[in-house]
Amino acid sequence: MYDITVFGEILIDFTSQGINENGQMLYARNPGGAPANVAVAAGKLGAHTAFIGKAGRDMHGEFLQSVLKRENVDTTGLILDEQYFTTLAFVEVSETGERTFSFARKPGADTKLQKEEVEVDILDNTHIFHVGSLSLTEQPARDTTFYAVKRAKNKGSIISYDPNYRVSLWKDEEVAKQHMRSLVPYVDLMKISDEETVLLTDCKDIQEAAEALYRQGVKIVAVTLGAKGAYIYCKEGGSMVPGFTVTKPEDTNGAGDSFWGGFLYKISTSEKQLDELTIKELAEYARFGNAVASLCVAKKGAIPAMPRLSQVEERLEN
Repeated sequence: MYDITVFGEILIDFTSQGINENGQMLYARNPGGAPANVAVAAGKLGAHTAFIGKAGRDMHGEFLQSVLKRENVDTTGLILDEQYFTTLAFVEVSETGERTFSFARKPGADTKLQKEEVEVDILDNTHIFHVGSLSLTEQPARDTTFYAVKRAKNKGSIISYDPNYRVSLWKDEEVAKQHMRSLVPYVDLMKISDEETVLLTDCKDIQEAAEALYRQGVKIVAVTLGAKGAYIYCKEGGSMVPGFTVTKPEDTNGAGDSFWGGFLYKISTSEKQLDELTIKELAEYARFGNAVASLCVAKKGAIPAMPRLSQVEERLEN
């Protein structure tokens, strides 16, 4: 039985490292992809995690597979395909840590996962099944996403969803809204950023957005607010959970994923049903997630920056 299984993209983040003496931008190769980030974040904390998805059988795909194995993420469901290249994301990080993305993904191997290729032995035996929306941008991955979500839900898994909007990967905003919202009716746990509230609900106010998602059947909603922390909403209402001060953020890449990996880890260790969790307990889980994220942004890269449980516990005590 897996605590958390993630589904979707795994890719290379070429992250800007400044300018060399010839005025050229330098990039560092980092393993990434939001679902993969979540799997590693939760795994480093102690969860038994698995990845389902596709990369290219190329230098990048083999590197990503080795990273997941090193981080003890089960890679039985990761297919390396000789026909397609591993998706590449070029990430420019500003002085304030904010990111701009440019993708090499036409098509990326992650968009080519077929239903028949999904490792059902993993899918049928996971406590939490987590997906993003990048697998909804193209076929056949879109249909495969719905197949996997429906099957996992029917087998009793908790369904987790992070839309993770990337504007350059969608034809336009209306198409993005249509497909990103189409998954919501199947979801139990959902994370959105404060910048995604209008996209997912037409509500700018975070409380109204959370309530709108709850009315559609999402049992627990988390709205991430960057350095300010997160807003959590459940049947008892909502709660603001302050973030941790990071004196010098190095890189916000993976911040939301590390938060969600920490939050899902706490959900996976709870022996309660989702409906039984109180807003006080969920706020504690969010504080834990905030601690994970604060440690992640203090280092460069996403997966390389994910902290271990002992580091998070130390942060929570300070």
